[in-house]
Parts: sequence; structure tokens; C-alpha cells
Amino acid sequence: MTKLLLSLHVLAAVLAVGPVTVAASTFPRVLRRADANLDGREALTTLRMLHRICRVYAAIGLAVPVFGFATASSLGVLTSGWLITSILLTAAAAAILALLILPAQDSALTAAQTSGLSPGSRDAGRLAMLTGLFNLLWATVTVLMIIRPGSTTGA
Repeated sequence: MTKLLLSLHVLAAVLAVGPVTVAASTFPRVLRRADANLDGREALTTLRMLHRICRVYAAIGLAVPVFGFATASSLGVLTSGWLITSILLTAAAAAILALLILPAQDSALTAAQTSGLSPGSRDAGRLAMLTGLFNLLWATVTVLMIIRPGSTTGA
């Protein structure tokens, strides 16, 4: 059962977090292109699609911690330091996505749709920074999941 749960956890992470990471990272570049009035209509369509990918896959990504907790419980490692750190970093990444990135994307998209103007390069830069932080947190969690410092469950 543990192998099945671990497989589902890893698949959920790859299939849900991966698309959010790529789409969120691409959004600021497309926003800058829209701000520069290069391919404005095409950029707006792309922004809509990227934002939708982020929203939908963020919701699907809720399966990652669900399967993660189930896996950790079956392995008996719920109190391990590396796991607790991973949980905290995952919560931070989720908060950044839900409370900062998605609302900023929504605002940029609304501004681009209603007035034809994007919020500007400064906002695109802030969004790029937040997305970079989100990606760094997920990369750190991935490394912790692979290395598992102090783990007694294997390499």
C-alpha cells in the first residue's frame, strides 16, 4: 500500500505542480509582451490560458499533500524533521500561489481585458519574483523528499 501511495503522491506532484510552475513562470513574460503592445490580442489569449492552467492545476495540486500525508503515515515518518520542514515549505508555497500569485495574475488579466492595458513592467517583475520564490520552495521540497536527511527509511 505504501508504494501505491508514494506513486500517487509523486504522480500528483509531477502532474499538478509541474504545469503550475511552468504556466506561472511564463505569465510575467507574456504580461511584459502585452504591456509593450506586441501581439496584444494574442498575449491576452495566452494570459487567460496561463491563468486558467494555474488555477485548475493548483486545485488539482491539493492531492499532493493528501497523498503525501498518507504516505508519510504509512512509513511512520510524520514526526521527522525533513518531513515537517517539507510540510512548512509546501504550505508557504501554497500560500504564495493562492494569496499572491493567482490574485496578481487575476488583476493583471482584468486590467488587460477591461482597459487594454496591463499593470506594467513593475507588476510583471513582482509577479516574476513571487513565481521564482514559489519555484524555489518547490525545488527545496523536492530535494528534501529525495535526500530525506536523518531518514531511517532508506536512501
